[in-house]
Amino acid sequence: MDLFSALESSEKITLDLPQAEIIYYPSFFTLEEASKIFKLISEETPWQQDDIKLFGKTHKQPRLTALYGDEGKSYTYSGIAMHPNPFTPAILSIKKRIEAVAGERYNSVLLNLYRDGKDSNGWHSDDEKELGINPHIASVTFGAKRMFHLRLKQNKKLKHSLQLEHGSLLLMGQDTQHFWQHQIPKSKVIQEPRINLTFRSII
Repeated sequence: MDLFSALESSEKITLDLPQAEIIYYPSFFTLEEASKIFKLISEETPWQQDDIKLFGKTHKQPRLTALYGDEGKSYTYSGIAMHPNPFTPAILSIKKRIEAVAGERYNSVLLNLYRDGKDSNGWHSDDEKELGINPHIASVTFGAKRMFHLRLKQNKKLKHSLQLEHGSLLLMGQDTQHFWQHQIPKSKVIQEPRINLTFRSII
């Protein structure tokens, strides 16, 4: 059974950035839907916290993660190898709804749990070899609002920021991952958790 009764009309914002295709839907899910999804995923996800190496030192990754996807679609980033859990009915419903708007098909999703503002994700691109050329990434946010920063790789002074809302959808396509990096910075004022699902296709 789908979590959603019908597709809702939603404001669509296309970011005017060079060498990028980024579309943002600030209220892709209704507040009621988003809150229901946040609670369900919080409770049913087998969260893990992996070690990550930075500048020769090993640290705990500053967030919790989980991978879901088709069988055999493992994902490796920053030296961390993840193996997928089978898609749950809830995640399949979310995936189906996003695919209808994005015009894409995804076989994997990485979940991130930012427990509060101390959790973060540093500058990076979703350009691992498993994602192929010009990967299409669909990112949904549930829970606390967090800032999302973008910067051009060849000119790091060219930046853009937007606030990812509870129930929002961000689509990044074409050659965005080749030319741009993004991050979720730390915040001293945010006390609430945020769950982020990033859908992608692993080849």
